[in-house]
Amino acid sequence: MTTQAMPTAAARPVPGPPTAIRLDGVTKKYGAGGGAVTALRGVSLALPRGAFTAVMGPSGSGKSTFLHCAAGLDRPTTGSVWLGDTDISRLKPKALTVFRRDHVGFVFQAYNLLPALSVEQNITLPLLLAGREADHGWLDFVVGAVGLADFRGRRPAELSGGQQQRVAIARALVTRPNAVFADEPTGALDSRTGRQVLELLGRTARELDQTVVMVTHDPVAASHADRVLFLADGAFVGHLDRPSAQQVADHMTHLGEW
Repeated sequence: MTTQAMPTAAARPVPGPPTAIRLDGVTKKYGAGGGAVTALRGVSLALPRGAFTAVMGPSGSGKSTFLHCAAGLDRPTTGSVWLGDTDISRLKPKALTVFRRDHVGFVFQAYNLLPALSVEQNITLPLLLAGREADHGWLDFVVGAVGLADFRGRRPAELSGGQQQRVAIARALVTRPNAVFADEPTGALDSRTGRQVLELLGRTARELDQTVVMVTHDPVAASHADRVLFLADGAFVGHLDRPSAQQVADHMTHLGEW
C-alpha cells in the first residue's frame, strides 16, 4: 500500500496583498477627428495596497492624465478604473464625487489649505463636508504620524511650507482612503523639507497600509518609492524597484528610444 505525501506549506500559493488600484485597458483621447490627441494608450496595471509608487516620464507622456483617470478626476475614453472593489469609471457624476470624497486622498503641490481654519480643522474638513464625525483615535494617530501633534490649533500662515504639506497629507489620510494620489508634492519645497515629506509618504504606505501614487519629474523624489513606473507616449514602458536616484535618471535618458 502506498501513501501520498501531503503538499508542503512552501508549495501552497501564498496570497499577496489586496489590489487597491486597477486599470484595465485605459485609453484617454482628447478632441475628435484628425485633431484628436491620445494621452493614454491601453494602460493596464494593478497596484497593491500598502505600496508607494512613483510615475515618471517626459513632458507630454501622459503622467497627469494617468493620475487624473486613476483618481477619478477624469473619465477614460475606453477601459475601466477600479479603486478597491468599485469600478469608478461606471459611476455617475454625483456618485463619483461622493466616492472620491470618501475613498480618495489628494496631495498636490499647492497645499490648498483654508487660512481661516486651524490645522485640525483643515485636516478634518473632508469629514465635515461628508457630514461624518471624526474618529478621534484615528485622527490623533494621523496627526501624530505626520508630526503635527503640537500644532493642531495653529493657522496655516503660522506653519512652514513643509508643515503645511504635512497638513495636506494628514487631510488626505483622515478618511481612510483606498488610495492617496500626490501630484508633484515636493515641487515647492526645499530639498531638506522635500525629503521629509517623501519619507512621510513612504511611511504612509508601509506603516499605515495606504496606497500612495506620486507623479514627479524629480529622480531624487522617485527614488523614495518602492517602485518607479515609466511612461512614454501614453504607455508604460518599464519600471524599477527601489532604485537609486542615479538609476532613475539613467533610465529617463533612454525613454526617448521608445
